[in-house]
Amino acid sequence: MKKKIYYWSPFLSPIATPKAVINSAYSLQKYSKNYECFIINFFGEFNVFKKVIEEKKINCSNSPYDKIRKFLPFKGKIKSRLSFIVIFILSFIPLKKILDKEEPDYLVVQLITSLPMLMILLFDFKTKFILRISGLPRITFFRKILWKLALKKFEYITCPTISTMEYLKDLNIVDKKKIKILFDPIIEVNQSRIKCNLKNITEHKNYYLSVGRLTTQKNFIFLCKAFHKIVLKFPNAKLLIAGDGEDKKKINSYIIQNKLGKNIILLGHVENVYPLMTNAKLFILSSLWEDPGFVLVEALFCRTLVLTSNCKTGPAELIKDKKNGYVFESNNIESFINKFYEFNANHKNFKLKANGLKMVKKFTLFDHYIGFKKIIL
Repeated sequence: MKKKIYYWSPFLSPIATPKAVINSAYSLQKYSKNYECFIINFFGEFNVFKKVIEEKKINCSNSPYDKIRKFLPFKGKIKSRLSFIVIFILSFIPLKKILDKEEPDYLVVQLITSLPMLMILLFDFKTKFILRISGLPRITFFRKILWKLALKKFEYITCPTISTMEYLKDLNIVDKKKIKILFDPIIEVNQSRIKCNLKNITEHKNYYLSVGRLTTQKNFIFLCKAFHKIVLKFPNAKLLIAGDGEDKKKINSYIIQNKLGKNIILLGHVENVYPLMTNAKLFILSSLWEDPGFVLVEALFCRTLVLTSNCKTGPAELIKDKKNGYVFESNNIESFINKFYEFNANHKNFKLKANGLKMVKKFTLFDHYIGFKKIIL
């Protein structure tokens, strides 16, 4: 009899987590006939991935609240918190009904984790709960109490990086034996190779590239300021930024005010960034935090050299300076410039590219399937 795996991962803004959810479900069904996966889609958050979900033959629940979603604000800390409260309240009964009626073998919890935690404290379910934690969560007094109580009843806690796993172990709020490393399924090898070979945007040549949501986390204002310094020495240097988000106006204003329109180009959302990555001279990640940093792994797969900040979770663990890429001190312009010049002096370093590609293997769908299988067995 097939094991039923359900995924709970409601989100408001476009982030990498939904891709991880879809790829995780797909990997289990692709490499084994013993799993049947379902994505819970109460607020229509996964509707934008409907075509992909159907192609991969993953079950996805109906979205009874998809009309409400468009009224939920996700920009701004206070407004987004209010939206999470609305999701929490409206999802409580429907989620309980699913767990009572369908009795899935496992519920994988990725976002808005407080709801499943509260439910597991209030009710007894046949379903085993698995919590995925990324980054270094801030443990408030209330959260510490909730986690200590709830995590006793969780089957496992998975982390996408070793640094996050060690951080959780040091907190001493859960049995350390329950904490497991499970790398995210970022690369679907055959499909990713096809994406790399698709025709590129021909008008852009000889460029550096950065990809991500235009938000505080990705630190693009810092990148623009640092690249401005590069332009002073190399007037023809060109940086392409692929992505959209709440900081777009702020970034665009900086570009205009400093007359960098020919040097820093905002591409907006790009559906397939692989050709851009494949043809870039260098991929740059300026984030303040990541775990692990999907675009970093994708750039390595495209055999593109990377220059990344040393933010604690993810990049610092993936990239070792001058071994498989270049690492600068986070939010430090002088450090960025020094490493950029270092790259320019060694930009044809094929050994670094080869070493970077080796790092990608553990982020493939197959390796994720093997890791998940080992945990639940």
